[in-house]
Amino acid sequence: MRTAARVGSPGLLTIITGSRGIGKTVMLSAAEAIARNHGWAVVSRTATPGFLARIGDDMLRLLDELGDGPPTRKITGFSAAGFGLTTQLPRERIPDWRRTGEELLRLLEGKGTGLVITIDEIHAVDRTEISQLAADVQHFIRDGLPIGLIFAGLPSAVSDLLNEGVATFLRRADRINLHEARIVEVSASYRELFREGGIDVSPELLSEAAEATEGYPFLIQLVGYYLWMAAGKAGWALDLNSVRGAIAAAQRRNTLVVVESALSDISAKDREFLDAMAEQDGPSAAAQIGQIIKSKPNVVSKYRNRLIAAGLIESAGYGKVDFAIPGLRQYLRR
Repeated sequence: MRTAARVGSPGLLTIITGSRGIGKTVMLSAAEAIARNHGWAVVSRTATPGFLARIGDDMLRLLDELGDGPPTRKITGFSAAGFGLTTQLPRERIPDWRRTGEELLRLLEGKGTGLVITIDEIHAVDRTEISQLAADVQHFIRDGLPIGLIFAGLPSAVSDLLNEGVATFLRRADRINLHEARIVEVSASYRELFREGGIDVSPELLSEAAEATEGYPFLIQLVGYYLWMAAGKAGWALDLNSVRGAIAAAQRRNTLVVVESALSDISAKDREFLDAMAEQDGPSAAAQIGQIIKSKPNVVSKYRNRLIAAGLIESAGYGKVDFAIPGLRQYLRR
């Protein structure tokens, strides 16, 4: 069944924020599935350079599929390894982004539906492109067209973005700030899952597994997966060795996918700042870090702000910071 939401409906303009590995991309996928289930068209992109032009290309593709006009592109190449097509728009159909959007949205409106655009990793976005996107979406909303826009990104970077230029229009968006799950909830979830699966494991071991996740959804998923795999190899029962083996496997995977990826493009001075934090067992005071890296307060503040924007650390009270990614402290110590 197709459902046309009213323009301005809550949720049609939403920003999802949270630390790395907290589940932002999963939330975007869930929103896309809901939109499709209600008959809405969906355009999904990651904020890499040129993403706005690719959204325009997606819109033209939808016009081709839904409208009665002639084909707007031709195939210019095929990649067997990447399972992808390379296409080229005829010169006369290279679009004006806003005009293409209006044409598509009016077509969808006539069908009793609309368009949802989702953008992931907005913290890495080109500010010129996001300003253009925000201006055009604002124009569509003002004209009463059925458009939804859902972003996901790191909290600090999103806040900076919303303070810039035309993107201030996005301040009216609903905000969903994802947090870690409570350990007691993780433990209860594991207990129910393994009971339903007929897996024998003690409450103490389940609590140990839950605590190892630190409440982060990605680690909750990884630990649960490796526990299930271990149980399948051991007659659907889990002992101390298999539980700790599953935890170790999950932590290694988290290090590879989240931690090392997050550290891949930081500077030597950023790394020195993080190494100084890793010497502490808990939150670090700016004065402590300054003494270790032998830097003045203004330099410490500069790198502190940069690492918060990158989603590697977070504020932990007045003048203090802590790691924002599970396993980062242990990785740096190694």
